[in-house]
Amino acid sequence: MARKTPQALKLIINGCAGRMGRTLLRLAQSDNEYQLIGGLEQTGAPCIGQDLGSLIGAPDLSLPITDKPADLLAQAHAIIDFTTPESSVALANMAAQITQTTQQDAAVTQVAPVAQGAQNIIHVIGTTGFTPNQEAEIKKAADHITIIKSSNMSLGVNLLANLVQQAATTLQADWDIEIMEMHHKHKIDAPSGTALLLGEAAAKGRGQGLADSAIYTRAGKKGAREKGKIGFASLRGGSVAGEHQVILAGENERLVLGHIAENRDIFARGALVAALWGRTQKCGLFSMHDVLGL
Repeated sequence: MARKTPQALKLIINGCAGRMGRTLLRLAQSDNEYQLIGGLEQTGAPCIGQDLGSLIGAPDLSLPITDKPADLLAQAHAIIDFTTPESSVALANMAAQITQTTQQDAAVTQVAPVAQGAQNIIHVIGTTGFTPNQEAEIKKAADHITIIKSSNMSLGVNLLANLVQQAATTLQADWDIEIMEMHHKHKIDAPSGTALLLGEAAAKGRGQGLADSAIYTRAGKKGAREKGKIGFASLRGGSVAGEHQVILAGENERLVLGHIAENRDIFARGALVAALWGRTQKCGLFSMHDVLGL
């Protein structure tokens, strides 16, 4: 196990018993830049009350798995969160409230709030499937904390989005754009958040909105393809970590841009990098493009 330094980022993992949660635990515990201080799970989860180390086959870490985030948030610098929209919104609101309270108390006592935790709690959100109202709540919480939110935390995918935008800008509506994604059979939302991120990049490159140009289904007789539309196809099966292709189809030629995730480590590593980056930022809503300087 890596020896933790006094400057290590005090970190909470929300959804710690899930596939991404366990990956994050394993990587953070082996890196001396991070200090795990606890894990969160939903009420009723069988692991509540167990030691965090039990989830990754580590020795007893003397760290709790709990469904009560308030005590942990008061001590934390950052929280990484790949869960559900409802859980992520509730956690962002709680972190914002705790940060406000900590800063108000510090103003009264003239004690720096960093003595108790981060001055602005860093909330890294990899959750997808938010409604417009939930997106608005996240944005409001970012008035008080540092939120880094992205549908995909990997370096490769964010570079791909940049390439897609450039290609769409150059080729415009004379080329048809189709986005194909495949994920494991347990994934709930479709299209994936990453597919939507790529669709937004394509739409931005064309100077249009995705809501006005996206086609999510073609069941039945829909007629010929409309110029300027962006199509989506979602495949589910097996244990696929994530595969995305953006196909730009012109007359007699196709340009195919893609990304294959071979395991979840790439998303977890990106989220951990984002949490460290957030330590030097003021409160606000950021994305992986900000983290990577794209």
